[in-house]
Amino acid sequence: MSALPLSGIKILDLTRVLAGPLSAQMLGDLGAEVIKIERPGTGDDARAFGPPYLTDPEGKANNNNSFYLCANRNKKSVTVNIAKPEGQAIIRELAKDVDVFMENYKVGDLKRYGLDYETIKAINPKIIYCSVTGFGQTGPYAPRAGYDAILQAMGGLMSVTGHIDGEPGEGPMKVGPSIVDYMTGMNTSIGLLSALYHRDVNGGQGQHIDVCLFDTVIASLSHWLQIYLVNGKTPPRRGTWGNGGMPAGVFRCTDGELMLVVGNDGQFRKTCAVLGEPELASDPRFIKNNDRVVHGKEIMAIFAGLFLKQPVAYWLEKLEEAGVPSGPINNFEQVFSDPHVQSRGMRVKVDHPFEPNLSLIRNALTFSETPVKTYRAPPLLGEHTQEILGGKLGYDAGRIDELKKQGII
Repeated sequence: MSALPLSGIKILDLTRVLAGPLSAQMLGDLGAEVIKIERPGTGDDARAFGPPYLTDPEGKANNNNSFYLCANRNKKSVTVNIAKPEGQAIIRELAKDVDVFMENYKVGDLKRYGLDYETIKAINPKIIYCSVTGFGQTGPYAPRAGYDAILQAMGGLMSVTGHIDGEPGEGPMKVGPSIVDYMTGMNTSIGLLSALYHRDVNGGQGQHIDVCLFDTVIASLSHWLQIYLVNGKTPPRRGTWGNGGMPAGVFRCTDGELMLVVGNDGQFRKTCAVLGEPELASDPRFIKNNDRVVHGKEIMAIFAGLFLKQPVAYWLEKLEEAGVPSGPINNFEQVFSDPHVQSRGMRVKVDHPFEPNLSLIRNALTFSETPVKTYRAPPLLGEHTQEILGGKLGYDAGRIDELKKQGII
């Protein structure tokens, strides 16, 4: 088995909350050494985002909550107060020997600390410096702070998400998870890997990468936004309706709901047969997918009545036999009880000081030659401060103790 893909890559991670930390975590999963810089005493802002928290064996309050745990495995935590000159000097020393410098401070904040791109580049010309913000490094909104929910609203995602107009509960709706943060984390990883390849394989130089939530959410709207660019009209909210094949959506059965996506005309004919109404497939309103899109409300209403005749399990079995895509509406317990999810190993266990068998979500990438098998627990606040300052910077115990007394680390 080969070494992990990013073995030998060193990352200095000054990001907080979710988008940046998720990216750094993915790169850590893939073998990069990630040194996470946190504020002494309080740490990453995510640590204060509320319960549930792990239980300290001694019963003490702690800052290891679910929000922090989801995005910080395979990292080393070092506490440094970058508001003080001595702390800034530590960051610059560490930056001399890394490949990647990640930060998600407001535009211009790090310049006053001497930790901006130009300053770091001067001491490490090959550095890949990545800034993750709400609105980017340029433009009138650049100084603003940006959070996932705000960008879901401003980027247009909420305008096309939610119940269909005219139905109870109509109006814009936020996607449940922090999906813009997650997608921004993925874009950040792609940008960093591309810049590293350019530098190390194509003979290029280090560079500054500008990734932001606003750009990401707009780009993520893909074919929905392209509809507007083609005809100048914003697509209506479709609730659970699908985005291509029709009919597609959630249908209520006698004991619950299922999700159905009829992706083509052949699947439509099979679905009509499963539902006991094969003649629907020859109805002029529904023969082709384009016809069914035009008459969407009609076919969805007909299907809604038919699905009410049997329980979820009955329909899922029949649709599976017919080769029609469908699935149950699983809650999280059902997700992790699913035999396919279990076979894919989506839950991994790590040894955490507070919980020896802590469950985390595995990295979604699967490699044949360099599988991700090592998962180290998200670090306690400052867990690796002495290791990094002593081992990488050569600080002796006396100097480290003095920095602690001064509140630098």
